[in-house]
Amino acid sequence: MIIDVDIYQKIREMSTIQGMSQRAIAKTLGISRNTVKKYCDGDSVPWERKEYNRKADILTDDVLKFILHCLEEDKSENINKQQHTARRIYQRLVTEKQFAGGESTVRLAVKRIKGNIPKSFIPLEFDPGEALQIDWGEATVYLDGIKNKINLFCARLCFSCAIFVMAFKHQNEESFLEGQQKAFEFFGGIPHKTIFDNAKVAVKEGFGQYAKIQNRYKAFSAHYAFQPLFCNIASGNEKGLVENLVGFSRRNFLVPVPRIKNLSELNSLLSEKCNEYKQHMIQGREGTVGMRLFQEASYFYSLPKYSFDTSKTAIAKVNEYSTVRFDKNNYSVPATLIGQEATIKAYGNEIRIHHKSAVVASYDRIYGPGGYTSYTLEHYMPLLERKPRSVFNAKPVRQAIQRDLLEWGMKFPNANRDTVKLLRLCLDYGTDRIIGIKNQIPATVSPTIDLVRSYLDGPVSNGVISVATDISVDNVDLSAYDAKFKVAVNG
Repeated sequence: MIIDVDIYQKIREMSTIQGMSQRAIAKTLGISRNTVKKYCDGDSVPWERKEYNRKADILTDDVLKFILHCLEEDKSENINKQQHTARRIYQRLVTEKQFAGGESTVRLAVKRIKGNIPKSFIPLEFDPGEALQIDWGEATVYLDGIKNKINLFCARLCFSCAIFVMAFKHQNEESFLEGQQKAFEFFGGIPHKTIFDNAKVAVKEGFGQYAKIQNRYKAFSAHYAFQPLFCNIASGNEKGLVENLVGFSRRNFLVPVPRIKNLSELNSLLSEKCNEYKQHMIQGREGTVGMRLFQEASYFYSLPKYSFDTSKTAIAKVNEYSTVRFDKNNYSVPATLIGQEATIKAYGNEIRIHHKSAVVASYDRIYGPGGYTSYTLEHYMPLLERKPRSVFNAKPVRQAIQRDLLEWGMKFPNANRDTVKLLRLCLDYGTDRIIGIKNQIPATVSPTIDLVRSYLDGPVSNGVISVATDISVDNVDLSAYDAKFKVAVNG
């Protein structure tokens, strides 16, 4: 029974001052003897209530594991409007686990696991070379003039706080493995542990200490000899250093919004910024980031001699259009390979195509719904030289060459063949140089291939050939010759 301060005061006075029995006090005040017994000796006070903290017996480890699995599934799917509510988890427990407890019990458990109850954290400290925290973030850049959303792979050493940031088009397994590999190379060694969340690129199922690692990541970690660790659900504090790095890199490296040609250019910029960060001082830590990185470098595991192949590999047959298909998109290869098999290695941002161990083509990797083809003009030049009539409608030509240059080719005496020759000059000398020559030739002059080549060869700087006027001649002794052939010598 809950009593107010006035009743409590009367209980204490009757018991302590008047010496009344508990039965008499209860009868006089009209309250239960248990209430009098609780407050008469002053052991308890009515304004302080003990929190009810008994663990429900119905919340077995199996039930808690099921709740955690539901929440982990929500996080991996990342669909905000289709996530488990406490009621839905309760319904599933009843149906799938024959749960006999109440919905309120499940609600309280979900609330605790989600972290809505205030938490306390223990400050962490790491030894040199002990751990690396990794995470993903998003940012916006202009790629070749088009606004694009990209993914930032972020890594931060726990002792020195040295950072590594690399941009990828997509958060897939290839990018995840390549990002770590490049981070190890950037830091000059391998930390003993990596700390990451429970994303599907790394974890098959489970979470935290219960996580089952993906096969490729297991092979990768075995090759580089580090131990992968995974955070608990909704526990960003367990990798707080890298969580802060995601926002830091966006604000400091990508403002104003970069305008770059491709991701290779952006990653060169990010690498420079990460090197500059080595001069940074971390509050509460001695020395610069670079000094601390140098200090922990000797604790790293050495990089293996063999570099792990982080690509997704496939074998494809070169079709009659001299292209191979990968992930619903096509990439051209030299026409001499038509009908043969090629090996496609897909990295985070790049596609490399091999034939008999040699790289025959490389491209920026295409992501999206599919149906796009990347052409390299050089692959089709032997075909165009044999079939010049197709030059103005050939897709590889239209994708690689500006329209105004093709229209200029139509003005040549033998338009088809001369345009193919013009394309060859573009490959040999660069399209920009050929366009520069086009702009130099007056519009009133009919262009020819020989005229274009004359500009490529360049004019003679001085038309006068210098000839020496004084020629020195050495004296030769011919007496032995005269004697042999009995030549009379004039006195």
